[in-house]
Amino acid sequence: MADNTQVAEPAAGAGGQAEGQPAAGDKKPRSVRVVLLALMIAMLLAMLDNMIVGTAMPTIVGELGGLEHLSWVVTAYTLATAASTPIWGKLGDMYGRKGAFMTSIVIFLIGSALSGMAQDMGQLIGFRAIQGLGAGGLMVGVMAIIGDLIPPRERGKYQGMMAGVMAFAMILGPLVGGTITDHWGWRWSFYINLPLGIVALLAVSAVLHLPKKRVQAKIDYLGAGLLALGICSIVLVTTWGGTEYAWGSARIMELIGIGVAALVGFVYWQTKAAAPVIPLHIFRSNNFTLMSIIGFITGFVMFGAVLFLPLYQQSVQGASATNSGLLLLPLLGAMLAVSMVAGRVTTNSGRYKIFPLVGSVLMIIGLFLLSQMDTETTRLTSGLYMAVLGAGMGCLMQITMLVAQNSVEMKDMGVASSSTTLFRTLGSSFGVAIMGALFNHRVQDVMTEKAGALGSKLTEKSAQLDAASLAKLPAPAREAYQHAVSSGTHSAFLLGSVIAVVALIAAVFVKEVPLKGAGAPKPGEDEPRDAAPAPLAEPV
Repeated sequence: MADNTQVAEPAAGAGGQAEGQPAAGDKKPRSVRVVLLALMIAMLLAMLDNMIVGTAMPTIVGELGGLEHLSWVVTAYTLATAASTPIWGKLGDMYGRKGAFMTSIVIFLIGSALSGMAQDMGQLIGFRAIQGLGAGGLMVGVMAIIGDLIPPRERGKYQGMMAGVMAFAMILGPLVGGTITDHWGWRWSFYINLPLGIVALLAVSAVLHLPKKRVQAKIDYLGAGLLALGICSIVLVTTWGGTEYAWGSARIMELIGIGVAALVGFVYWQTKAAAPVIPLHIFRSNNFTLMSIIGFITGFVMFGAVLFLPLYQQSVQGASATNSGLLLLPLLGAMLAVSMVAGRVTTNSGRYKIFPLVGSVLMIIGLFLLSQMDTETTRLTSGLYMAVLGAGMGCLMQITMLVAQNSVEMKDMGVASSSTTLFRTLGSSFGVAIMGALFNHRVQDVMTEKAGALGSKLTEKSAQLDAASLAKLPAPAREAYQHAVSSGTHSAFLLGSVIAVVALIAAVFVKEVPLKGAGAPKPGEDEPRDAAPAPLAEPV
């Protein structure tokens, strides 16, 4: 592609578009689409990896051994991803997004190749951590580059693409992982990332040409270290609490203490650092703070639902575990459809406040309906309930990022994208941990109540039985377990519906700030205080 390809950005001013310039994506649609295709491939890599690898884990353990360290294959990746996410965003702001993004892809591919060559569980865990370090920059890079190239008014058109990638990953991930493992071997669960990543890398290198940045301030190493320590402690608490260690155990209390101390120290240091990792001034924008809250709640609910819905359908409704991804089709299909509609409406009208409000309401209703499922609920009914929740998610998933990016200046686009992603990631960690703890506790209680000592023994190590174990149970024990899972699901989703009320309260206070590229305010209207200066045109 020619280097003089341009994507027009709105000129600096009161949110207006540069006079005589077309909207982003209209001047050179082919080059924009090539860039977006490369970005979507990178986004797919980040989202698909854990789902493919999760399906291959039994085979990996069978060959490498080390069953006692199994959880660390996922935990190492999650910790590295969460801890590096805000740092990648800051590096992009300081030194240029293209270089940071391409570096994250390279690190991810190196980690993937090494993971595929691992000879024991210890090596695999270490290489997964390297892979996670790269993955932390993939999603942030995608969001920040889109934020650079396309004004928020036009960005709604591309929400469907991002939601589609997410739905594709969640539905096909387990199927692809199983197919690859069965026919090519588990090592290809990692090697499959290489051709996709190389395509994304070459496309970004050839087509994306952003101005290079260089700031005089040094990287805030102390702030980055404190933030990484705090995030790792939080993720370990939510991962280990109630499973590896009791919630009140000394290890969990130590991690909570370390995490709180590190985060308090981080916040204090950010007020002193020359180039803070997360500049606290971005939280002066009410809309940005509110979107961070809504993003946290969305992550809390979303990943809790993805965890418990297949479990309920397999255990209670007798669905096949092989097609576990397809069980979520009503949820993900509704999310994709509504996200596309929300994006189009936002692009055409410039209005968006209605979507956080409607999305939060639908999320509360959907979670409450799912909490009413029992052993008699049909698949059709549960599918309709999932569609309601999915519609709520569709209103929220991409709008939160769009409004958050619209609330900051261009120089903070990277940290805004990474902070929003981080809050959603932390929300998912808390959601899986808290909803999981409530689910497990309820399953244990009901199994003890209905099946006595046998029920308690069956679920003393884990409240989740696989299909093979469930099929071997005597009929009374199997029926008791189905009631227990139904009861646990009820408690988890009821808690989710209560937590989702916080998102609704936050949505009420969102201000309808004109999106950059939406045109100047009408005569007599003042520019809202939350509106950030629109970016200048940047070459692609």
